[in-house]
Amino acid sequence: MSDPNTVLWLPDDPAATPMGRFAAGAAARWTRQLGTWPQLHAWSVDHREEFWQSVWDECGIVGTPGGTVLENADAMPGARFFPDAQLNFAENLLAHAGTDEDVALVFRSETGDAWRVTWGALKQDVARAQQVFARYGVGPGDRVAAMMPNMPETIVAMLAAAGLGAVFSSCSPDFGVKGVLDRFGQIEPKLLIGCGAYAYGGKTHDTRNKLREIADGLPSLAGVLIVPYLAEEAVGPVPKAELWREALDAEDADTPTFLPLPFSHPLYVLFSSGTTGAPKCIVHSAGGALLHHAKEHRLHCGLTADDTLFYFSTCGWMMWNWLVSGLRTGATLVLFDGSPFHPGPEVLFDVVQQQRVTHFGTSAKYIDALNNEGLRPRDTHDLSALRMLLSTGSPLVPEGFDYVMDAIKPDVHLASIAGGTDIVSCFVLGNPLLPVRRGEIQAAGLGMATQIWNHGGQPVVNEKGELVCVRPFPAMPIGFWNDDDDARYRAAYFERFPNVWHHGDFAEETVAGGFIIHGRSDATLNPGGVRIGTAEIYRQVEQLPEVTEALVIGQEWQGDTRVVLFVVLATDETLTDDLQARLKKQIREGASPRHVPSRIVAVADIPRTKSGKITELAVRDVVHGREVKNREALANPEALDLYRSIPEIQT
Repeated sequence: MSDPNTVLWLPDDPAATPMGRFAAGAAARWTRQLGTWPQLHAWSVDHREEFWQSVWDECGIVGTPGGTVLENADAMPGARFFPDAQLNFAENLLAHAGTDEDVALVFRSETGDAWRVTWGALKQDVARAQQVFARYGVGPGDRVAAMMPNMPETIVAMLAAAGLGAVFSSCSPDFGVKGVLDRFGQIEPKLLIGCGAYAYGGKTHDTRNKLREIADGLPSLAGVLIVPYLAEEAVGPVPKAELWREALDAEDADTPTFLPLPFSHPLYVLFSSGTTGAPKCIVHSAGGALLHHAKEHRLHCGLTADDTLFYFSTCGWMMWNWLVSGLRTGATLVLFDGSPFHPGPEVLFDVVQQQRVTHFGTSAKYIDALNNEGLRPRDTHDLSALRMLLSTGSPLVPEGFDYVMDAIKPDVHLASIAGGTDIVSCFVLGNPLLPVRRGEIQAAGLGMATQIWNHGGQPVVNEKGELVCVRPFPAMPIGFWNDDDDARYRAAYFERFPNVWHHGDFAEETVAGGFIIHGRSDATLNPGGVRIGTAEIYRQVEQLPEVTEALVIGQEWQGDTRVVLFVVLATDETLTDDLQARLKKQIREGASPRHVPSRIVAVADIPRTKSGKITELAVRDVVHGREVKNREALANPEALDLYRSIPEIQT
């Protein structure tokens, strides 16, 4: 557990932040005592009608809210926020109050390609893309799918679809054909947007043959639009295809169309990782995503039109959707395509410096990798504009907090955040009113009744348990695609604790009110019947310089469960008896004797999802001789073969 007295950052003037001003305004409007964070958060979950109406107004949501904020207030699922509202997601993101010459998007590729897109050019492209989409028959409820890099055309496609009331879904171009069809095949898109090629790690990958196979496997398609990025100016073998730029240039519209739609109108289909079966198709509403992202950007991050937001993400990770919503604030978004380590591990900080980024987001694994490389960006880059650094994807260990404050920027607001694809937003995240404590996520989100429950369903503090949300919130999914009776949706989140959202994170609320994520509940270890979070072991193991990465599972063994630790060693290191002894000593003293693995095995690689998360469950299945049902969900599926029939875990 982190020491709650170790404070790494303090806000200069909490009352002057957007959240501080919001609290003061809400207190006057509703005649409430909201002078402290506990008072503000309690009001946001106890008086949700007042809170969410205030968020709508504070963030300047474009649309009509209607006369009702919340129906079926205690039903989960079943609660309805703003049931009479009319709005359009794209209209809200394009409601820029500045001039058309202001820069909306900055794109940077690992190849060195870079360009800027003004607000005027963005709106024009959206308008012309809508005319192209309409030519293919795209209308409200139709699906538009994109297999694209994180580049401006992808955002244009999303905004064009949302403006017309279509449903948008995306993945990154490194997915294999089966992985794409496992996702898009379920939602039967009318239009597919693809790229001609993409770059990663110094290599260019042509995708047009892949697009042909995908198009052949999607009989619902009326057409394919290809952005020839890094490829020849030709559609190649793809059927029903035309080039993106040529199609848009043939149109003459300048003003986008924004259909007024219900708050609960479907906006996105996001997919679970799918490593244990077919990916779940999670349907998110326009109003829920808009309101939650507005709250998180404006209140929790303090993002304004004067800021520049850069979150390193692919289009297959929900942080892309979160990033894109930053347009609503008028901020400039930075998009990056490629490897964060090419040509060197400092490349993302090159972008942060060049673009004067104020809010930079990345993964905890990237921060760990920088630490292992011994990089000190504060010594090599001008980071004076950077105010906030966000981390997610996996738990940021206390040593990661130390590294950020020491090697990146000592006065940066370090915000570890956690939520996920399931809600396309956060349960717990940064807070500009509170200190940052070593190893802790600062607080639950406003409007989120986040608690930690034990097995008996009682809330606990200073004790590990299940992360739950006990009251409905707008970003709950509409449901799953092709799940008409909501059976799979209810089973996923509401079966463990009826009428309570059970998220599946093994976590802890601290005495200071912060949160620590210890790993996924389904990946927790149970040696001797005691639950252990995998993050606790990773924190200890990765302190040894000989280890670059680790993965731990529980192996069924002789009627119990034993802990097996796999380690990737640094160059020229070997897993000697001495190193094993030091690893076990570190784990025993830093965690507990129960955390000490029964077996330690060196491996060459660790399988991970497309968004960079390690996949304990897939390795556990391989070790137990079970089929991994969706290898296509992995970035490096060949790594799974390293875990078959390992002699060290057969005895």
